[in-house]
This record gives sequence, structure tokens and C-alpha cells, in this order.
Amino acid sequence: MFNLDLFLSAFAVLFVIIDPPGCAPIFATLTQGTSKRHRRVMAFKSVAVAAGILFVFAFFGDHIFHALGIDLDALRIAGGIMLFMIALQMVFEKRTEKRENRAEEALEVMDNPEDIAVFPMGIPMIAGPGTIASLILMMSNSVNVGDVLSVMAALSLVLVITLISFLLAGFLMKLMGKTFTNVLTRVLGFLLAALAAQFIIDGVKGALTGILS
Repeated sequence: MFNLDLFLSAFAVLFVIIDPPGCAPIFATLTQGTSKRHRRVMAFKSVAVAAGILFVFAFFGDHIFHALGIDLDALRIAGGIMLFMIALQMVFEKRTEKRENRAEEALEVMDNPEDIAVFPMGIPMIAGPGTIASLILMMSNSVNVGDVLSVMAALSLVLVITLISFLLAGFLMKLMGKTFTNVLTRVLGFLLAALAAQFIIDGVKGALTGILS
């Protein structure tokens, strides 16, 4: 049965981490001066690359970590710390600056500066470490088919929103403006910090329970 609460929770986490409104200006900058067709191809290709990576880790990431001997509680703590660092960057406006610098560096080292689908847009702008860790955690906590479908539906919706934001990147930049984007980023960063703290608390609780039992 479809789990609406899990869907909303997963959507909130993934939306905040991927941050489609924050990725749109980066995409617009990297594709500036290219044709509409090229921008459209890059938008679809970027999201497709990220989707492939995220779906693979969603279904097989837990098995990979188990094979490496990494406990789920350790993943919760590590993932929570990573997300908390991202949240701090968002609150203090460091994440956008870091993304812009990464995008500029990518253009300098790429053989074909016009092909930005795999790097940096697909990886790590969309399918970054924080997104992958959060997705694995949510899938690990999914106890039935309904839960899995709920998480996958949330991921799919965020990816669709990301695609739309890329296709409308220029329009969104004019519509939102820098002030609104900065405010939205800080609010989302605060929410992500709270979610990260909960991941860490759950991981510590699980680890202590395992030690004491």
C-alpha cells in the first residue's frame, strides 16, 4: 500500500538535497550561448544520467555497503553528518558559491565544454553523495513494496521537477530573482539540518542498542 507519509518525507529530503531551483542557475550558466535544442538535450541527458545512478544505488546500494561490512547505523550517522554539512553551506550561502566554482572548474578541464550532462550536472550536482546516502537510508527503512514505491515516486517527482527547472532555467532565474532564491535556500537548509540531526540521532540510538543488547 502506498505510504503517503513516507512519500512526503522522502520528497522533502530529496528536494532539499538536489535543490532544483538552486541547480537551474548553474545549468543556465553552463549552457549559456548554446542553441535551444542543445539546452533541451543537455537537460534530458543530465537528468537521465543522474536517474540511472540514483536508481542503481537505491536498489543495490544497501547490498554494496553490506558487502563492504558497513552497518546501516554507521551509514545513518555518516549520511547525517554529510547532510548537516550541506545544510550549513546552504544556510550560510556557501553551497551555491561552491557549486558555481565547481562548474567553472569543470568547464576548464572538459574536452567538450558544451557536454555538461554527465559532469558536473549529472554527477555531482544531482546525484551527489548526499543524495545517494539519503536514498540508501530511506530504501533500507522501507519494509514493504508500498514503501519502496513511495520512495521511488518521490525520487521520480523530484527528478521531473529538476528536468522542468532545467528546461525553464532562464525564465526561473528572471522570475525568482536572487533575493528570493537566497531566502529559499536558507529555509531549505534549516529544514535539511533538522533532518540530518534526526538521521544522526537514529544512527547513534541503533548503534548503542546493538552494543548494549
